[in-house]
Amino acid sequence: MNTQQQVTPMTTDVFSTYESEARTYCRSITEVFVRAKGCYLFNDKGEQYLDFLSCAGALNYGHNHPELKAKQIEFINSDGLQGALDLHTHAKAEFIEAFQQKVLKPRDMNYKMQFTSPTGTSVVESATKLARKATGRTKLVAFTNGFHGMSGTSLGLTGNRHHRQPNADPNVFRMPFENYMENMDSLAYFEQLLNDKSSGIDIPAAVTVETIQGEGGINVASVDWLRRLREITLEHEILLIIDDIQAGCGRTGKFFSFEHAGICPDMVCLSKSLSGYGYPMSVLLMSDHLDLWLPGEDNGTFRGNSIAMVTAKATIDQFWSNDMLENHMSANEQVIKNVLARFDRDFDHLIDECRGRGMMWGIEFHNPQDAADLISLCRKNHMIVESCGNEDMVIKLFPPLNIDVDNLKKGLDILENSIRAISAEKTQAIVCDGEAA
Repeated sequence: MNTQQQVTPMTTDVFSTYESEARTYCRSITEVFVRAKGCYLFNDKGEQYLDFLSCAGALNYGHNHPELKAKQIEFINSDGLQGALDLHTHAKAEFIEAFQQKVLKPRDMNYKMQFTSPTGTSVVESATKLARKATGRTKLVAFTNGFHGMSGTSLGLTGNRHHRQPNADPNVFRMPFENYMENMDSLAYFEQLLNDKSSGIDIPAAVTVETIQGEGGINVASVDWLRRLREITLEHEILLIIDDIQAGCGRTGKFFSFEHAGICPDMVCLSKSLSGYGYPMSVLLMSDHLDLWLPGEDNGTFRGNSIAMVTAKATIDQFWSNDMLENHMSANEQVIKNVLARFDRDFDHLIDECRGRGMMWGIEFHNPQDAADLISLCRKNHMIVESCGNEDMVIKLFPPLNIDVDNLKKGLDILENSIRAISAEKTQAIVCDGEAA
């Protein structure tokens, strides 16, 4: 038990009484948390919880990393300009230089950078708005099980029926993601529709895709599928937008998730872990020829979140100035692969498939209730995980990218023991039913 920052434990009545019914995560994770450090959260009783959620991928480097914290405290103590709109600031200049020199240039990428409004849905809105402006076309293509945000056009791109509202952008054509339908080549279908002038599909302005669908169930697009998609979009002069909001900033083992395929999209949407510390910040990367905005044509009051730029620059210096983090993730990825391969083998009566890449993995259960039970058991064992997928049947594993191997193995052990408990309970139930019969 940790004794730091002890507070009087409280009930959750204030939340249930006054907070909107829109709240989600706190329905299954009911603790009241007071602080966090590294890969741990601490509740108001001083108990620690191993965090394999990482703020839904917005805290890729763990909680309150000391180097990042020191930089923001230094900035605050110097009375650094925080609310800056799009004014020139030292913080912005330093971030842009670091991003260009340490992220883009080593990968031979040449992108202009637009600071959009700070949420993930905002940067997707900006990307699709720009695609329509650049091409003069209206239609957009997105994929089954995709998740791109909760506002108008972003919501139109999002596949989940639970989230979609009547005002979602209707000018979106939905294509099957890779392996959505057994024995179906989704890109051959897409290509046929584009080539057939009587197919009923207009040439779209853009295709928006996640290389790994996070909220959709950790569905992984293969390297070959992504390369073919890029070829098709180039052939038909369709802009390719990679939504790297959740899978980017290192989550798949490389800074950009599409690096594995060696493709160069026309636009890249970044948010979530871009600031490295949980501060809202979004950037749209665009090919030079797409920078067609008129002054103020796409803006937002909080696009100048200076403290987010300070921690984002510190994150690049700390983690992306060399290959140490990538090597660390590669070693941890192998640990995860080995354990999940055992899950696939030993619990095939419960688990349909384990899949993922880098530090972004999913465990898909046959029965959504088993996934819900696993979340509950993990919480009882002081570990935070959550579910995703069209029926919440996939447990997603998002540990910090820099987690040490001992805590990684501790989390995987908790998962394994919890799955074994579910398996034993089911076996016992079958035996009891047999005896009763």
